[in-house]
Amino acid sequence: VQLQAFGGGLVQPGGSLRLSCAASGNIRSITAVAWHRQAPGRQRDLVASITSGGRTNYADSMKGRSTISRDNAKVDLQVNNVRREDTAVYYCAADVLYYTDDGSPVVSRAWGQGTQVTVSS
Repeated sequence: VQLQAFGGGLVQPGGSLRLSCAASGNIRSITAVAWHRQAPGRQRDLVASITSGGRTNYADSMKGRSTISRDNAKVDLQVNNVRREDTAVYYCAADVLYYTDDGSPVVSRAWGQGTQVTVSS
């Protein structure tokens, strides 16, 4: 599975941004896709995730102002009312299910390249 992230750039405080993550390869093996972000000097944190069944999860700071959605092989993240603290490099990641030779299920994580989001006036 390969992931490619789109979107990002410069956004004014209070504005909106939309990020897209396009998956290719064996997309039927994907069990969940998530957006993470990493600000300078900080650890990479989960922003939002969506499972293959459509279940969503959001970081507390994103609840009520962001929506993660999936359309076939593309997962979008819409963030409204952006804040300066949303400035970070955003990464999409997919949990990929595969089976070993003895039939044991294994989940591995594939990462896309990061895309910079800068919130500034």
